[in-house]
Amino acid sequence: MLTNSLVELDRRHLVHPLSSFHGHEARGVRVMRSAQGARVTDNEGHELIDGFAGLWCVNAGYGQESVVEAAMAQMRELPYATGYFGLGAEAPIRLAAELAERAPGDLDHVYFTLGGSDAVDSAVRFIRYYWHSKGQPERDQFISVAQGFHGSTSAGAGLTALPVFHEGFGVPYDWQHKIPSHYAYRNPVGSDEAGIIAASTAALRAKAEELGPERVAAFFVEPIQGSGGVLVPPKGWIKAMREVCTELGILFVADEVITGFGRTGPLFASEEEGIVPDLMTVAKGLTSGYAPMGAVFMRDHVYQTIGEGAGQKLIGHGFTYSGHPVSAAVGLEVLKLYEGGLLDNGRRQGARLQAGLAGLSDHPLVGDVRGRGMLAAVELVTDEDKKTPLPAAALEGGTRLFDRAYENGLIVRAFAQGILGFAPPLCCTDAEIDEIIDRTRRVLDLTLEDPEIREALRV
Repeated sequence: MLTNSLVELDRRHLVHPLSSFHGHEARGVRVMRSAQGARVTDNEGHELIDGFAGLWCVNAGYGQESVVEAAMAQMRELPYATGYFGLGAEAPIRLAAELAERAPGDLDHVYFTLGGSDAVDSAVRFIRYYWHSKGQPERDQFISVAQGFHGSTSAGAGLTALPVFHEGFGVPYDWQHKIPSHYAYRNPVGSDEAGIIAASTAALRAKAEELGPERVAAFFVEPIQGSGGVLVPPKGWIKAMREVCTELGILFVADEVITGFGRTGPLFASEEEGIVPDLMTVAKGLTSGYAPMGAVFMRDHVYQTIGEGAGQKLIGHGFTYSGHPVSAAVGLEVLKLYEGGLLDNGRRQGARLQAGLAGLSDHPLVGDVRGRGMLAAVELVTDEDKKTPLPAAALEGGTRLFDRAYENGLIVRAFAQGILGFAPPLCCTDAEIDEIIDRTRRVLDLTLEDPEIREALRV
């Protein structure tokens, strides 16, 4: 079908996620046609390096034939099997076992979902059931972190702390509460790591005291805040927050939807500080985006408490596609690829990415470069000393930066506040990482010539 026809059909019928309906109609869709490795090609024949791995998810890269074969074989043999009625299939059983073996500590029990948002939603429901099973139904208050992202279901969007996911939706709910982010570049306490950790642990204790420690059910946190602008906490921050939760008897939930499966180096980012969450949510890299799937991991004490609380009763939570055999077959094959060399390559290329982006620090528009492994951000400012954000007119909600990168053969996340986000596939070569850096510098140079930017620099 001609690209123009597809654009018109899209305009008339397809509702895109996180979009301005009428704004998208005016701009039109860019149709992706094919992909291989870390590169994608659109319907106009324009080849780009995907510096964002789809939506932080195609960790293994595009065109992995063994993954395609695994999906095809499963579809031919058994395309669907329900997990209801005590039924099941080999692939999800084996994937759950493989994941439990590799997860931190005794996160031995795995519930499969379709993605990250419903993994978070499922975790909320399991946590509620857990406290009811312990005879403490009054523990119904949840705490998360400002600028965090925990999906866009009705429950998850309220735990999320980004206004665009709240406006017009009636969230957050009155049982959802926030503490300030560790955001080192713009933290009121300064960039001192010990000071940030002390402020955050104090804020968590204070919020729990305000709500009543006996009322707080759980604390949700990303090891690195993704959609808030790739905000990396100081070393020791996650461990300190985990210790406060243990001290107060609050369940600690690590949202590893973005950070899991090699994105920061190890298979799970929680490993980096030696913590064991009570629950952990994953998705994205679980199948490298080749098929929809997410998961909730539960520590043994969580699983056993829920099970004992239910007794012989059914636990009323389930999805039609939980543990879908095709997605599970994909997950098993992707896991082989990670451990067959992709994790090692990701660590090498992550170091190259971090060093290359740090080399952009001398650019007049670069205020901060941060990241870990194959996850990074460059925050743009017009005054480095004052940390003045780029003027809104030069950003157009981030679309101008995105378009400029696209025109120069690079896909990145262009956040509305003037931050460029990077999450390349783990399969990237040295040359591709270097191209990402070079094309980013080109985007910065072109942005420096914008009239709104030149005017802001003169102020």
